[in-house]
Formats: sequence, structure tokens, C-alpha cells
Amino acid sequence: MSAVSDRLPTFPWDKLTPYKATAAAHPDGIVDLSVGTPVDPVPELVQKALVAAADSPGYPTVWGTPELRDAITGWVERRLGARDVTHRHVLPIVGSKELVAWLPTQLGLGPGDRVAYPRLAYPTYEVGARLARAGYEAYDDPTELDPEGLKLLWLNSPSNPTGRVLPKEELTRIVAWARDHGILLFSDECYLELGWEADPVSVLHPDVSGGSYEGIVAVHSLSKRSNLAGYRAAFLAGDPAVLAPLLEIRKHGGMMTSAPTQAAVIAALGDDEHVRVQRERYAARRTLLREALLAHGFRIDHSEASLYLWATRGESCWDTVAHLAERGILVAPGDFYGPAGAEFVRVALTATDERVRAAVDRLST
Repeated sequence: MSAVSDRLPTFPWDKLTPYKATAAAHPDGIVDLSVGTPVDPVPELVQKALVAAADSPGYPTVWGTPELRDAITGWVERRLGARDVTHRHVLPIVGSKELVAWLPTQLGLGPGDRVAYPRLAYPTYEVGARLARAGYEAYDDPTELDPEGLKLLWLNSPSNPTGRVLPKEELTRIVAWARDHGILLFSDECYLELGWEADPVSVLHPDVSGGSYEGIVAVHSLSKRSNLAGYRAAFLAGDPAVLAPLLEIRKHGGMMTSAPTQAAVIAALGDDEHVRVQRERYAARRTLLREALLAHGFRIDHSEASLYLWATRGESCWDTVAHLAERGILVAPGDFYGPAGAEFVRVALTATDERVRAAVDRLST
């Protein structure tokens, strides 16, 4: 077996360590806008649901309780506009990152197969292909790819890192192309409820899917919309012919969401008010940071949705990281997400109001 270092890229966040030390040395402390991890409280009704289910001595099921599947199907129909969604159309997962990393392996992909993902993308799409020893490539327009041997196509709208939203017409075109060529399409939609200057649409919407779930699966997470990153709560929705074998594989692997987390997800998906409140928090932080970055000489591209501002000063991303670290602000270099991000940084909205105001003050001097 080849060494892990031969199979996987260098873990990118390790490269930020010296810049984090510089930012932390600021007299007023670091403002960490690098990792998109929630900092606001878990909604009280979700905490109460978790506590109420704390006495769960038995093993949970991989498919989840019927009540959990009811909550997921109800949310998918209510929020995504999908129709006729049954329990066969949904599958709980242990956070979305494990799914992205292990999906090619669970699908049985390997040498001779190919996985494709956006030119600027979450690094774990590539990691998943590497773990399966499958081929991988980045695209600008997936319909320009050679379909031969392409078994898995990733979409990501709203995008991490750019915040770009794919219009409904483009999604429809891509779904039709993938189906024509028998390519399985997974759409990472974890930021769908965080649209600012655009209204993100799911591939499961009938205007995109044509009312059929054949060959398409959407990935959703409660990490950002409900501050549940620490709970590892996410789910899939889409083609039952894809989800059924995944369920069997995940049963063998013991990939089950804890029973208290399942109860918390039911509460979270049944309540829209806490999502509205959290959106307002992020919208206010986004406005402050966006205006401060523009006034500081940055240009911001895309960023019409998600929890990030995709910003550039027209220089190496590492020069920008160093520039901001000297001001006590830590951001993510764009080349973490592919060579096309070499002159950009990703600025997360996931800091407290006090830390965001500190960043704004430092950018204004």
C-alpha cells in the first residue's frame, strides 16, 4: 500500500500556522476569519431536544428514526420545492465532509474512473477521489468535460469559496447533460439558505430536475444554517436508486448519526425562525466586512451567497494573508481552493459581532 503522503495532498491549514501566530500577537487579539466555523449559540429548542434524548443507551439506525426521515422529507419539500419526496429519497449522514471524502469509495469508484468538481472548490472533492484512487479534474463548465469514464460530477452552489450561485437555467442544462451521458450528479447545497444577492435553487427543484430525481442527489448540512457543526448533522436527498446501496454500505460501516443528534435535527428542521435570526446576524456582519474591505482597496467577486467574501488586492494571496495578519486578521488564502484562487483570499463571516467590529476598525486605519 502506498504511503498516505502519496495519496493525499498536504493538509492546507497547516500552512497558515505562522500567519496565525502573527495575527494572534496583535495587542487586541486575533480576528479569525479563516475557517467558516459557527460561533453563535446553538438554538435553545435544538439544545433542549438534544438533552431530552440524552438517555439513548441503544444503537441508533443508519437510516434514522421515521420521525427524522419525516422531518427531512418535509423540509426538502417545503424549502427546496421538491415534490413527492418519500423516505426512500433521503439518507442522514454524519456531517457532509465525511460524505464528500468517502463517496467515491462507497460508490465503488477506482482506477479508470473520473471525478470532476469546480475549478475553485472545497479541497475534499479531490481528496475523495484520491482516497478511492480514481482520477480527478477541475472544470469551468462541466458540459465541456469528456464524459468518457466520468462517473461522479460535483456541483457546489452556493460555492465555497466564492459564494457564486448557479442560475436555474445553468443547473437545468447541467442536469440534462449529466443524464444524457449517464453521469451521477451530486450537488453540494450546504449554503443554500444563505443567499444574499441571489436566490439559490436546488437541483431537486422541479424546474431543474424536470420532476424526476434520476441520477441526482443533493447534499445538505445543518452546520451553518443552525450552528450545528459540533453535532455532525447532515443528509442526502435524491435518487432512491443511488441512496439505497449507499444505505447498505453505510450500515456495514456503522456510519450512524447519534440518537440525540437525530432528535436535535428534527427540532432544527421543524423551525424556520432560528434560521431567520441567524441569517440576519450574518447579513449584518457581511455588510460591515464588505464595506470595510472595499474601502481598504479590495475587489470582491461573486459572494452573492454563502458565508464568505471572495476578495482580492491583485497580488499573491499569501501577500494578502501576510498584510492582514499584521493587522491581527487571519483569512484563508485562495490557492487552498485551486490555482485559480492564487490572487484571492476567502474572508469568513463566522466571527462574533465584537470581533467583526474589531476587524472593521483595523481595516479603516
